Amino acid sequence: MIDWQSVDTVLLDMDGTLLDLQFDNWFWQQHVPDCYAREKGLEQTEANRIIHDWITSHQGTLNWYCLDFWTAELGLEIAGLKRAAGDRISVRPGAEAFLQKLQASDKQVIMVTNAHRDALHLKLERTGIDQYFDELVSSHDYGHPKEAQAFSAPAAPPALRTGPRAAGGRLPAGIAQRPAIRHWPAGEYSAPGFQPAQTA
Repeated sequence: MIDWQSVDTVLLDMDGTLLDLQFDNWFWQQHVPDCYAREKGLEQTEANRIIHDWITSHQGTLNWYCLDFWTAELGLEIAGLKRAAGDRISVRPGAEAFLQKLQASDKQVIMVTNAHRDALHLKLERTGIDQYFDELVSSHDYGHPKEAQAFSAPAAPPALRTGPRAAGGRLPAGIAQRPAIRHWPAGEYSAPGFQPAQTA
């Protein structure tokens, strides 16, 4: 259990933590290969193999998350394809109740995501979860993915987008040097005063 009395700032990921990964899994594993096969006149199995291997080769890099990079590499308008399928984006069960409890607390709440800005804006438009955050931080503004040591270096820049809750526009001093992001499994969100619903 988390000792919430000792917590003043909560950092949260977006995809897979607050939003259902179903959309991104479908998009990259099925929709993009389908579109690529049609664009290039390939058999579906061959397109699936090419896209899988291509994407896997960039895993762990900022390119892996960059819509501009994949647009140039694949010759597909990735941001446009995402927007056209935006009705598939959904919030994970329990996530919004968790965010509401955090919002009602005295904690500063910051989103830290690897999502490209175009993908981030689309998902915020579709879900409205930006209302629960003081800051929205995209790793693309830092030039490094979250998993890279350089992302949390002392020289990292401040957050470049302010959420609706914020009175100021910068991360607390020293926050970049000590990021701590927790991933909650479905149905296991825990915030001050929040009791997760039982699942069948």
